[in-house]
Amino acid sequence: MRFAFDPGVLALLLLGAGLYIRAVVRLSRRGYRVPRLQQAFWWTGMTLLTAGLLGPPAAYSDELFWAHMTEHLLIADLAAPFLLAGIRTPVGLFMPPKEVLVLVARNKPLRGFMSFLTKPVVALPVSVIILYGWHLDPAFTAATTNPWVHALQHQSFLIGNLLLWWPAIEPTKRPMPAKLWKVGYLLAGRMASILMGALFLVSSRPFYAKLYGAGDAKHGITSLTDQQIGASIMMVTDVIVMMIVLGIFFSLAAAEGARSDARHDLEREAPTT
Repeated sequence: MRFAFDPGVLALLLLGAGLYIRAVVRLSRRGYRVPRLQQAFWWTGMTLLTAGLLGPPAAYSDELFWAHMTEHLLIADLAAPFLLAGIRTPVGLFMPPKEVLVLVARNKPLRGFMSFLTKPVVALPVSVIILYGWHLDPAFTAATTNPWVHALQHQSFLIGNLLLWWPAIEPTKRPMPAKLWKVGYLLAGRMASILMGALFLVSSRPFYAKLYGAGDAKHGITSLTDQQIGASIMMVTDVIVMMIVLGIFFSLAAAEGARSDARHDLEREAPTT
């Protein structure tokens, strides 16, 4: 089993870890303790990022299609929601340097553009365009053969999934509002990925045989089998994510409903003057 090593990627991961620790310490000095569960979310996301960027999927991504797809799932589909949950306010405001926050606060066009991108009706189609666009043969070939394009592909997938999850997790609010429309929204995003996986799975020919033919032969599998393994991993991951999303949001909605009913009961029972 091989692992990938990229000093630039390692430096960026360490930077992200350092900024998060710095934010937690600064908030602690101000009397606010970041919940342990929130910190666990962040470090889970960072672990998934590290596994995708430096682990075996990255090491074998140029040889096997399924390794390449696993790399993308770890980096984007799985890491993004944990990272967003980890930076829930006020943590995210204490991570960047003060100068960066001031610059963003004073730049109304930039804040307006970011607000526009994180609207559900915008974030969903943008994430789908990124997903399908990079799997078109010219773009996918460029990403597989050029390390700079591959890095751009990773950044695009992560940004696309951060946009997708942002309206649902709403990291600028505390706690997360449990609105049931988010279930349908996230299911639509996951269905786009499932449909792509289904296309790879039912196809009678491999789409990227020229890119992975030599690697498939080296590892003793056919290009079509390689593609079907990758498709299966995609679809199983999406199904698991959908089940978790359904459970979390329905549970949160039920808890909010119970609290609302309790408040109404107290108001009815309160004596009137």
